[in-house]
Amino acid sequence: MTDLVINHVSRESLWFADFVSGIQPGRDHFIEEDPSTDLTMVTRPRNSPLPVPTQTRRGTRHVWATFSEDQIDLNFKNPDVLIKMVDIVLFYLARGTSVVRLDAIAFLWKKLNTACVHLPETHAMVKVMRLIIEQVRPGALLITETNVPDPENFSYFARGDEAHLVYQFALPPLILHAPNRGTEKYLAHWARALPEYPEGCTTLNFTASHDGIGLRPLEGLVPDSEVAELVDSMHRFGGFVSVRTLQDQSEKPYEINISLLLEFAEKSAVFTRTALSKSLISCRAFWPFPGLSPKQAEVWLPFII
Repeated sequence: MTDLVINHVSRESLWFADFVSGIQPGRDHFIEEDPSTDLTMVTRPRNSPLPVPTQTRRGTRHVWATFSEDQIDLNFKNPDVLIKMVDIVLFYLARGTSVVRLDAIAFLWKKLNTACVHLPETHAMVKVMRLIIEQVRPGALLITETNVPDPENFSYFARGDEAHLVYQFALPPLILHAPNRGTEKYLAHWARALPEYPEGCTTLNFTASHDGIGLRPLEGLVPDSEVAELVDSMHRFGGFVSVRTLQDQSEKPYEINISLLLEFAEKSAVFTRTALSKSLISCRAFWPFPGLSPKQAEVWLPFII
């Protein structure tokens, strides 16, 4: 399994070192933006500055950084960047990778005066990667990582010509919410309303990832007041909750970072039988739902989340 971090690279990378030095090829691999530009329309997953300053041999430059100051976004308007990413995919496909994961793909393309998320150019890039995989290694799978509400998430199936798999991002927060708030009604309602996926496409069901448990997928599914109560309880149980900046510059909880066992133990020093039982049940809760479960994907699942 290959995890292609396609949207950004480390500030410590050789490409960004080229940018700082003002030499090719990295000099033109990144997006510069005037800090006075109005970027309030941009959908943010964080509350950090979007154009971040960096000292270069050409003076102070401000570069686009969707996720943090040490993760600098790539400029896909430069065709050399796309060619290099394709080279990376071809390298791993030639060595037998069977799954290509597109990390943070939703934010790939930037266009001023738009939300800079799920843009048509981004979907076109996913289609390109799908075509490459199908031609070079038939049977290999493409999975997109898009921590957003269901309609946006499932848009990466397109007409069955983009991702083979998308993460079932609504499932982790719904599984967390049900025992925490003592009701399964939102989980059940969501499950009954799941759409039919295009032929050859399905979801990857999971309970948590290295990023935590995203809250955006609850939009339109769980009332804001109940999400706020869930967040408050996570704080009480020792969890960390990251926030993102909205268009009006207010902040909203984005991801919960807590182990399910700690949450079910309710910050107790002792993991009770009840807490252990809830944790085990939550780990099995996704089995009845449509999609790919860990049992079906046990060979490569440890590498996919």
